Amino acid sequence: MLKWLKISLFGLPALGLMLWGGVTFWSIGDNTGYAPEQPIPFNHKLHAGDLKVPCMYCHAGVNKSRSATIPSMNICMNCHSVVATDRPNVQKLRDLYEKGEVFEWVKVHDLPDFVFFNHQRHISRGVKCEKCHGPVEKMTRVKQVESLKMGWCVECHRSEVDEKGEKYNAPIGCEACHN
Repeated sequence: MLKWLKISLFGLPALGLMLWGGVTFWSIGDNTGYAPEQPIPFNHKLHAGDLKVPCMYCHAGVNKSRSATIPSMNICMNCHSVVATDRPNVQKLRDLYEKGEVFEWVKVHDLPDFVFFNHQRHISRGVKCEKCHGPVEKMTRVKQVESLKMGWCVECHRSEVDEKGEKYNAPIGCEACHN
């Protein structure tokens, strides 16, 4: 009886701690559901969904760059110098733009520094933005819908098909993402 009491007093908390540690370790880097507020709210559902503005209009150059491009204020002002100019957030944007000041968007899909993700390579292969970023055209506030952890990426590479529906072997060696 005393032995069982010792095991339960010390063993069960230790087991719980190991279980908690394992779950915590497994979820490191998984920002699924992360949806930060932006300095100026941007409604992707309105712009990409209702108005059908293509992703690459605002994220210009993403098809030619290894990294994603965050829209510059110039791109916003292409439309908002004449559209919705009476809205407070558009006025805030215009005021900053006219003063030559900028604001920083809060990055939603942020990979660790040791991961190399080449947007150009994926776009040229016909991978749609939604594959990694989810249905952004339905999101009022963008959130990360996929884990973007290594296993998720490797699984995609193992099952990748081109625009014709033919399977091709995307690289799964370490150097494909860690160089």
